Amino acid sequence: MSRKAQTWDNYDPAVNEIILAPTDSEFLDQLIPVLKDATTTGRVGALVQSLSQYAEDREGDIERIGLTKHEEFLASVNQLQQVREGTVALTAEILDLNQSIQASTEKLAEQKQALVNTRGVRQNITEVSDALAESLKILHAVNNAHELIRKKKYYAALKSLEDLQNEYLVPIIQNKYTAQYKLADMIQKSIPSSQKAISEAVMSDLNTWLFHIRESSQFLGEVAFFHTHTRRARQKERAEQNEMLGRFKLNSAIELVFDENNDFDVLNNEELQIDFTPLHEALHIHDALGQVDRFRAEYAATRRQQKDLIIPSTENLFANDDDDGLKALLESVAGFAIIEKATMQRAPMVRSTLDVDELWDSMCQAIIRIISKSLEGVTAAELLMKIKEDIALFIQTMEGWGYSASMVNNFQLVLFNKYAELLQRRFGEDFQEIVSTDDYMPMTVKSLDDYNQVVSASFFDEKPPEVVTFPTVLPFSKMYPMCCINIRNFASQILDFTRENFDHPNVVDETLRTTLDRLLTDIVCQSLVERLNSQYLGQIVQILTNLEHFEVACRELEKLLIQARSSTSAGGPINLRATELFRSHKKTAEKRIFELVNSKIDDLIDTSDYDWMAPTAPTQPSSYMVTLTRFLENIMVSTLLGLPREIKELIYFDALSHAANKILALPLSDEVKKINPNGVAAMALDVAHLTEFVSKLDNAFMLEQNLDELQQTVALMQSDNHDEFYDISTRNKKYGRVDAMNGPILLEKLTQTVENPPKISAPLAMQFSSRFGLR
Repeated sequence: MSRKAQTWDNYDPAVNEIILAPTDSEFLDQLIPVLKDATTTGRVGALVQSLSQYAEDREGDIERIGLTKHEEFLASVNQLQQVREGTVALTAEILDLNQSIQASTEKLAEQKQALVNTRGVRQNITEVSDALAESLKILHAVNNAHELIRKKKYYAALKSLEDLQNEYLVPIIQNKYTAQYKLADMIQKSIPSSQKAISEAVMSDLNTWLFHIRESSQFLGEVAFFHTHTRRARQKERAEQNEMLGRFKLNSAIELVFDENNDFDVLNNEELQIDFTPLHEALHIHDALGQVDRFRAEYAATRRQQKDLIIPSTENLFANDDDDGLKALLESVAGFAIIEKATMQRAPMVRSTLDVDELWDSMCQAIIRIISKSLEGVTAAELLMKIKEDIALFIQTMEGWGYSASMVNNFQLVLFNKYAELLQRRFGEDFQEIVSTDDYMPMTVKSLDDYNQVVSASFFDEKPPEVVTFPTVLPFSKMYPMCCINIRNFASQILDFTRENFDHPNVVDETLRTTLDRLLTDIVCQSLVERLNSQYLGQIVQILTNLEHFEVACRELEKLLIQARSSTSAGGPINLRATELFRSHKKTAEKRIFELVNSKIDDLIDTSDYDWMAPTAPTQPSSYMVTLTRFLENIMVSTLLGLPREIKELIYFDALSHAANKILALPLSDEVKKINPNGVAAMALDVAHLTEFVSKLDNAFMLEQNLDELQQTVALMQSDNHDEFYDISTRNKKYGRVDAMNGPILLEKLTQTVENPPKISAPLAMQFSSRFGLR
């Protein structure tokens, strides 16, 4: 703070003090303020007058002193003269100083005016500086917001703009007379574009994120499938340790409880990390901007476009005869859907359950459409099995994420029907090849390993291996075990197809039953029946044996089908149509055997060539009879050996009955007019030979009954008392089996006439011997 300058109303005291100053410095110190005051107040004359008055007063004092003290006066005069001279000099100096002070005063006035002007400029500068500082604060806030945008700190940028409005812009705009009004108004009007820039920037980052997750969808699906496969393995291991756990499927409550300690985050692991920060930031920004609805709509539209990009429209998934295309499609869809579900869980404002489910349904429909179209060219059952396994893994994975897979699960029926159709066609061709190339000969097994393989594959009541000697002959031909192997393989492949995540047990049971039935009836049974027209007895016998074993196999199959039936299937017995057909055609085969055996018997008996009027009695059975008994004996120990005993006995019974009737019909022929005792004796000898043969057979007692009529007829023809036949009581005792109509006919043909054999001339005898090779 500056000290106020001293002023004088009267300079006389000041002059006294100045003159009496003890030192020169004090003299000047006192003189200069007085001079300055006189100059600034325009009273220089007054100061000069005070000095002059002081000088006159001092002269008066000197005169008084000089009159009284002359010497002292003279000294004083001299001194005074010196003072006067000093005063004059001082006066001159004062005048010079006064001029200098006046000049300084004018300069000072100019400087003061300049200072006043400078202070105004300074005030203006200060005000401008303050305005600029405030403006810089605003601009700094704007720049800070844009810098935050550049650093991708979008919410902070948005918050910075909001603070800018609240702290600076709004107060300034409310006062239109502030220096920053135009700037604030301009910046305020740019705020929406800045917010739009933030929105666009965050959407740009979000779109980059969306592109990244779309590109990562397939890998995410692959990781999810691997995780599901690992869970399957753990569940299988637990089921092997505890059979009860095998009843629970993957994703069941029990399985989830047992697997809860095996934490694995599909979205965040060593292989893959999905960061949802861009989504949350975008949602946060648009929520702050009040644009959530628009953001949700744009996000949904983008995801629909991405869904269309991951699903091909015309691609043949199986063009390379593999399932790589299907795997890629299912992995992409799975990854996409997992992102959708995770988004719904993390940001329900963005994706609702309805949104996600609608998108999921559309993807399932697209998958089914593409697979259905691609299936048209699939002809390999093995590829269908892979397709089904891929879909089952897909279903289990998505069910684990809470999706309903009923649509895709139902589509498995299409796959199953296609698979069953291909299997039926392939196994049908295999069956056809087997039955068409079979040799219809009993199968010979040369080693224990071969025997065990045949037994394990066939439905066959085998003997214990330790009692079997090798090589051994089995009753059936090669077609039977080979067909059994195919039956087991077919059933196994059908069940393998439906073993994992296939919820249509009734369809499986019915398909398995009907397809096996069709294979057995339309191919195996039909082929066997067609071959019953063969003229080879051994082949017919083998067909009968095979039919017998196939009937057993069908009964076993019925039991196995019941065991394999799902617990949710309808109960009750399972009856294969093939079982009844095989049983029925066994009868057909048996009849065919009877026909062939009887035909052979007919052929042999037709060669009998009895001489009913023979001149001499024979001494040995006819050759046809010997051949007939040898034939019957041979077929029993060779051709019919593999047949069950009851069937062999039935064949014997029918053959003997047929042979007896055929032999009995010989003398009843219209061509036979007369029969002498030698003719009767020849027939009796053959009947005795046949009876002896039958007596040595198993169950001879029953078989011999077929010869009763023949034996009694021969006895009647050899009887001397034919009247016994006409006596009812006697006939019932001795000839009860003789036909009442045939008996009289034969008795009418009997004669006692025996003609001598004609003599053959030598040339005729030689000719006969030459013709028949006799010597």
